Amino acid sequence: MSLVLDDVTVERGGVVACHGISFALGAHDVVALLGPSGCGKTSLLRAIAGLEPLRSGTVRFEGRDLEGIPPEQRSFGVMFQDLALFPHLDVMANATYPLRIRKVARHARDRRALDWLQRVGIDALASRRCDALSGGERQRVALVRALIAEPRLLVLDEPLGALVVRLRLRLVDELRALLADVGLPAIIVTHDHDEAFALADRVIVMRDGRIVQDSDARDLWSSPVDAWVSDFIGHPSAVDAFVADGELVTPWGRTRWDGPNRAVRLVVPRSATRLDPEGEWHGRLAAVRVQRDRYAVEVVGTDGACLTTLVDDPSEVPTSAVVRLRVRAGRLLVFDA
Repeated sequence: MSLVLDDVTVERGGVVACHGISFALGAHDVVALLGPSGCGKTSLLRAIAGLEPLRSGTVRFEGRDLEGIPPEQRSFGVMFQDLALFPHLDVMANATYPLRIRKVARHARDRRALDWLQRVGIDALASRRCDALSGGERQRVALVRALIAEPRLLVLDEPLGALVVRLRLRLVDELRALLADVGLPAIIVTHDHDEAFALADRVIVMRDGRIVQDSDARDLWSSPVDAWVSDFIGHPSAVDAFVADGELVTPWGRTRWDGPNRAVRLVVPRSATRLDPEGEWHGRLAAVRVQRDRYAVEVVGTDGACLTTLVDDPSEVPTSAVVRLRVRAGRLLVFDA
């Protein structure tokens, strides 16, 4: 493993920001640290980069304990949310800054910078001041600066967080392709679950300074460990249900379910139901909302509980007051109450 964290605790301003963090990163792994604001993601990232001391635990890279190793000697490429570009300098000067402080000859650093600027599509802007760039262009300059010194590890803190949605969607694809191309291990901090799933092979979910789930991105989506993780990564909110005599009793009806009789919290992902006039569940049609090329049909059951199912064909959108649904029980998420 390239990077190994063992029981790491970080304290900032007298407050424990993250506690007992342990995970390992392989030579080509791209891992997202996902969690709400204030959960300790950035503090942990700063500790890995050497910008924050550890209260306890160890951080090792390629078998070497990094305790006491200053940031500039760790050879990590770091990009924080504020980008920290020099606004009065041009793109070339910003991009080559890590090489200048390493006293790389000017012709060599300029040549390398132009290569990287070309790879991210902004080589024509090399002489433009950074305060005259768009948000997306500044993101690219900061990314080049993080990569130009051939780092051993890439550390990105909310790399696309300051951008408008349209630009973020485009740059996610570009960043994913770039990460695959350079083949570096990378840690990406984000609070956006779509960004985490799009960029990372593996997602570590944090809450209140601790890891609550560490899994493959696909497994995280299909098998969140609890209702909080399910809600945070974008599933519908959980509702009350219960298991009784081999059936799951829900606000929309019953379906077969193995397990002991008990109260549960139920999440119904959009893929778990489909419209079917012979379906075992039913509810009141509440709304139909257009979502790009599909329609989201909202169905209300007892106690006002609402689920959403998707329809591709506009001719299939229901018009009657009562809607029946076929259930894909294997896609339901059931948690202890």
